[in-house]
Amino acid sequence: MQAHTYTDTHTHFCRCRGHLAQEEEIPSLLELRQILWHNRKPVGPVDQVWPNLYIGDESVARDKATLSSLGVTHIVNAAAGRHRINTGQQFYSDMEVEYHGVEAADHPEFDLQPYFHPSAQFIDSALKQKGNVLVHCAMGLSRSGAIVLAYLMICQDLSLVEAIMAVRLNRDIGPNCGFLEQLRQLDLSLRLQRRPITEEEVH
Repeated sequence: MQAHTYTDTHTHFCRCRGHLAQEEEIPSLLELRQILWHNRKPVGPVDQVWPNLYIGDESVARDKATLSSLGVTHIVNAAAGRHRINTGQQFYSDMEVEYHGVEAADHPEFDLQPYFHPSAQFIDSALKQKGNVLVHCAMGLSRSGAIVLAYLMICQDLSLVEAIMAVRLNRDIGPNCGFLEQLRQLDLSLRLQRRPITEEEVH
């Protein structure tokens, strides 16, 4: 099992980012869905979507040979739980892997927001240690996609649209409408937090 050929998301995106208006209004839920679902391509088991950051499905999370070949050192299971993907740290006890579980249901009414910052901090810490991170759920589309978008927004200072565009260079994801709305709220709150700093720098 191999990841698709990786487009250097960080380099490519940083070149393009200057063309995006930073102060544009946050798109509506409908507009975000159109961005996500336009010109979609088939999705494989796993893809690198940011330097050393992968999104994958359950099969990859359980395939220790593939995890080893990718050099995965940290795993975020966005579908953890006894009745979902019940791996946990013990499943990887024979590997040098650090595990972070998110017991999320792929349902529009599920509140994923409390998990955004802890997961982002776990991913950020791993990448700063030169680790390789796999974020997975059942299909590698909704829950894992939402967690990675949140990481890019919180730790890489991307807007929601910029994060979607960055990830879609290598993988088409599909957070459900509830998660998308929660990501919109995260985008808004992050913009409000960062605005005073920007104004202070201008003056």
